[in-house]
Amino acid sequence: MARLRSVLSVRSVAGQVFVVQVAVVVLLVAAAVVALVLQSRNDSDQEARKRSVAVAETFARSPGIEEALESPDPSAVLQPLTEQARRAAGVDFIVVMDRDGTRYTHPLPERIGKKFVGTIEPSLAGRVLVETVDGPLGEEVQAVLPIRDDDGRIIALISAGLKVENVTSQLNRHLPVILGSGAAALALATGGAALVSRRLRRQTRGLEPAEITRMYEHHDAVLHAVREGVVIFDGEGRLVLANDEARRLLDLPGNAEGRPVSELGLDPRLSRLLASRRAATDEVHLAGDRLLAVNQRSTAESDGPPGSVATLRDTTDLSLLIGRADLARGRLRLVYDASIKIGTTLDVVRTAQELADFAVPRFADFMTVDLADPVLSGEEPTGKGPDMRRIAFSGVRDDPPLYPLGKLIHFVPQTPQAFGFGTGQTVVEADMPAFSGWQEQDPPRARQIVEYGIHSMITVPLRARGVVLGMATFWRAEKPEAFEEDDVSLAEELVNRAAVSIDNARRYTREHTMAVTLQRSLLPRVLPEQGALDVAFRYLPVQPGMGGVGGDWFDVIPLPGARVALVVGDVVGHGLHAAATMGRLRTAVHNFSSLDLPPDELLWHLDELVARIDQDEAADGRVASITGATCLYAVYDPVNRRCTMARAGHLQPALVLPDATVEFVDVPSGPPLGLGGLPFETAELQLTEGSSLVLYTDGLVEDRDRDIDEGLALLRRTLAHPGRTPEQTCGALLDALLPENPIDDIALIVARTRALSDETVADWDVPFDPSAVAEVRTAVAQKLSLWGLDEMVFTTELVMSELVTNAIRYATGPIRARLIRDTTLICEVADGSSTSPHLRRAAILDEGGRGLFLVAQFAERWGTRYTPEGKIIWTEQPLRATQPYKPADW
Repeated sequence: MARLRSVLSVRSVAGQVFVVQVAVVVLLVAAAVVALVLQSRNDSDQEARKRSVAVAETFARSPGIEEALESPDPSAVLQPLTEQARRAAGVDFIVVMDRDGTRYTHPLPERIGKKFVGTIEPSLAGRVLVETVDGPLGEEVQAVLPIRDDDGRIIALISAGLKVENVTSQLNRHLPVILGSGAAALALATGGAALVSRRLRRQTRGLEPAEITRMYEHHDAVLHAVREGVVIFDGEGRLVLANDEARRLLDLPGNAEGRPVSELGLDPRLSRLLASRRAATDEVHLAGDRLLAVNQRSTAESDGPPGSVATLRDTTDLSLLIGRADLARGRLRLVYDASIKIGTTLDVVRTAQELADFAVPRFADFMTVDLADPVLSGEEPTGKGPDMRRIAFSGVRDDPPLYPLGKLIHFVPQTPQAFGFGTGQTVVEADMPAFSGWQEQDPPRARQIVEYGIHSMITVPLRARGVVLGMATFWRAEKPEAFEEDDVSLAEELVNRAAVSIDNARRYTREHTMAVTLQRSLLPRVLPEQGALDVAFRYLPVQPGMGGVGGDWFDVIPLPGARVALVVGDVVGHGLHAAATMGRLRTAVHNFSSLDLPPDELLWHLDELVARIDQDEAADGRVASITGATCLYAVYDPVNRRCTMARAGHLQPALVLPDATVEFVDVPSGPPLGLGGLPFETAELQLTEGSSLVLYTDGLVEDRDRDIDEGLALLRRTLAHPGRTPEQTCGALLDALLPENPIDDIALIVARTRALSDETVADWDVPFDPSAVAEVRTAVAQKLSLWGLDEMVFTTELVMSELVTNAIRYATGPIRARLIRDTTLICEVADGSSTSPHLRRAAILDEGGRGLFLVAQFAERWGTRYTPEGKIIWTEQPLRATQPYKPADW
C-alpha cells in the first residue's frame, strides 16, 4: 500500500506517469466501450446485410430455380421453398419477383402478386443492392440481386432480409456484456497499466510473428507454387499482382505491375474482359497460341477494395482433344447417314444422284459422278480408256461451268479423273488456281471454273469388287477451306459405300436386261395370221428396281379348222429362272396344242411336265421350284362360235358382250400347275359374234395398295363401254388399272370374236362307196368356182380325193368332207376311225403309198386331230395362185 501510494503521488514522476496512464486507460476503456457498442451495432447491421446477400445469392443459384420461374405457376413452386429456406437461414423474408417487381413469394401470402417495396433498378442492371426500407414487416434491412439463367441473362430478382427491430434486439442483448466487459477491462487496465505499457511496446500492429510468417508463406505459395494463373487489378484497372503461372500464360513483361490492362499486350477480347471487372465463369479466350479458361470476380462484392481478381487455366490441349473428338463424331454420323440415304433403289443413275445430293452441302459445294458407259447397261468397264458419262450432279448453285449431265467426257491422261480411273487412287487438288495439270482437259473451261470460285477438289474412284466403275468428284467454292489429306478418308468412305450400291444396281440391271431379253425372245413378237379373232395385246415387264422380271406369258396359236387357241400364264417368282421357265411352258403348250388336245387334257399334260421338272431340279437346292404356275387355255371355233376353256389356278376371264355387258366366265378352277393328281374341267360357251374375251394376269388387277376384288371391280367398270376396238380396250384398261409403280409383270389379251358365214363353209356327207370320190371332186370344183378360186381346183380336187379315198379304204363311217375358206383354204375329211395315217415313201414297184405324199406336196400344212367320234384329216393351202404339181412321169 505504501508503494502504491508512492506511485499515485502526483509529485513524483512515477505518480504523474501513473495518473497519465490511468487517465489514458480510462479514456481508452470509455472509448472501447463506445466503440464496442458502435461495432456491435455495425456488426449486427453488417451481419444482417451479409446474411441477406448470402441467403439471396444462395437461393438465386439453387438448382431448379430457372425451371420453377418458367413453370406455369411459379408461386406455387417457389413459395414453400422460400419459406423453408427462410426458416433455415434465420432471415425474416425471402421474396422472389419478376423483372417488373411483382412478387412470386412472401412470408405474408396476401402480399404475393403485389409490387415489391424497394429499389430494383440497380439489380436489373446486374448489381447487388442492400438497403433499409419501410416494408410490409416494418423497417427492414434487405438485399436485392438478380437471378440469371445459364446464358447470364437476368430473368428475375430475389430479395432477402431481416427486420431492423430484430437487428436492434440482438444489440440490446449484447449491451450488458459490453458494459461489464468494459468495467472489467477498466479494472484490469488500472491495475496493470505498467504491464500493459510494456506489452504494447512489444506488439507489432496487433499481430503475432507466427501469423505474419504464415501470411507471407501463403503469399509466396500463390505467387510461385500454384499451377493456375492469378491476376489482381485495382479499381483503376492496373495490375496489382500476377503470379508466375499468370506471367507464363499471358507472357507478361517483368515490369507489368502497375500498368493498365490495355498496355499488357493481351488479346483484345481478353483485355476487355479483365478491364470490365464483370463476373465470368470458365470463359474461353485466346492468349497467344493458348486457349485459357478465365474466371473473374470483383473484389468489391464483399465490401473489399475496388478491383477484380481473375484465375487463368490452360485448356489448349483439352480443346484440341475435344475438337478432334467432335470432328470424328461428326464424320461417323455423316457416314452412318450416308449408309441410310444412299442405295435405296437398284437403279444406277438414282444411286449416283443420291450420293451427289447427300454430299452437298454437307461435305462439298458441288459434286459430279461420271461412270463408264457400259456400267449404265449393266456391264463392266471395257478398260479401253477413261471415257465416262456424267450421270449425276448436285450443287449449292445451278450454274457452275462444269460439264452438263449426260455428256460423254473423254478425260485426257493429265487429269486427276483419268489418273484415278487408271490407277484406282484418290487425287486431291487443294489449289486449283495453281493449274497443276488438271486444266489440260479443257483450258478455257478451267479458267471459267477458277473464275467462278471453285478452288479445290477431290476425285475418288468408284471401285467395287476390284473394278473401277467411274469417278466421283467433290468441288468446293462456297466453303473457304480447301480439301486436305484429312478429307480423303471421309470422301473415300462415302464413295466406297455408294460404289457397292452402284455395282449392285449394275449387276441387277444386267440380270434384268438379260431376263427381259430372254423374256421378249420367248414371247410372241407379232401375232400369227388368223381370221377367227381380232386380237390386241399388251405385255409390260416390271420396271428395274421394282422387282425382278416375272414369268407372265401369253400366246395366240392358230389351230386346224380355222380355230384359234388363246393362252395366258404366270410363273411364280422373278428373275432369269422365272423367264426361262415361262419359255419352257410356252414351248410345251405349243407342242401340246399341235396335237389338238382339248383344254383340260392339255393342262393335265402341262401339269405332269411341271411336276417332272420340279422333280428333276429338286436335287439342286439353288434352283427354285416352279410349282404354283398358273395357266388359262381357251379354244375358239369360228365355224360354230363355240369357245372351250380350262384354267389351272388362273384368274377367270372376262367376257364382254356386244351390248357392253360384262361378266366373268365361270370356268371351273383347277389347281396350279405342278401339284399333280387333281383333274381339270372345261367350260364351253356359245359366243355371239362381236363378243370379246379378256384374258389377263394378276399384275393388272392386284397391287400393294389395291386388293384383287377392288381391281376386278374396276376391270368390270372399265370394260363396260360399247364400241371399243380390242386395241382401244387394251389402252383403256392400262390407263385405268396400271399401278403407278407396278411390282409384277402384266400380260393382257383382248380378243373379239368373228364368225365364218355359211358362204365360206361347205360340207358333204360322203357315202361309204369308192364311187363317191368322183361326186366329191365335182362338188369341190363347183364350190371353188363359186368362190373364185378356179386356179386351185386341180390341186384341191387331188387333195380331197386322196383324203376321201383313204377314209373309204382304211377307216370306218360315217365320212364327212368339209371346205373352209378362211385365211387359207382348208380341206377336212372326218371318219369314225382313230387310226392315224402316216406319210411314207413308196418304192418304185409299190402300187400304193403315194396318196399322203402327194397331199403333203400340194398342201402347205396337213395333220390329224382326234374327236370323240373319230378323227379328222386336214390340209391347208394358201389363198394364192398356184401352179399344180405335176410329177415328171405324170
